[in-house]
Amino acid sequence: MVESFFDEQAGRLKIHVKGRFDYTCHKMFKEAFTVTENVNSYDVDLAKVDYLDSSALGMLLLLRDHAGGDQGCVRLINAKGAVVDILKIANFHRLFEIVE
Repeated sequence: MVESFFDEQAGRLKIHVKGRFDYTCHKMFKEAFTVTENVNSYDVDLAKVDYLDSSALGMLLLLRDHAGGDQGCVRLINAKGAVVDILKIANFHRLFEIVE
């Protein structure tokens, strides 16, 4: 399940992912970050993610490209346990700010 909340004053879009972060979330995740304009930064809250696979990593890369690549601001927040381990194994700490 994917939900998003936009803080207009801060220009920050917060995307909450819950449960399994895999290909079944693709459409919802993409809609979450493409329907809002004037976004300066993105937070992807992974606190309630208990599983992620390679398609989830691909979706995060799509978000990064959408946000402007190296010039964009995408933070992965509240990642725990195996989720943060997978992100680090995939070297995502070099592409994203990971806030545990």
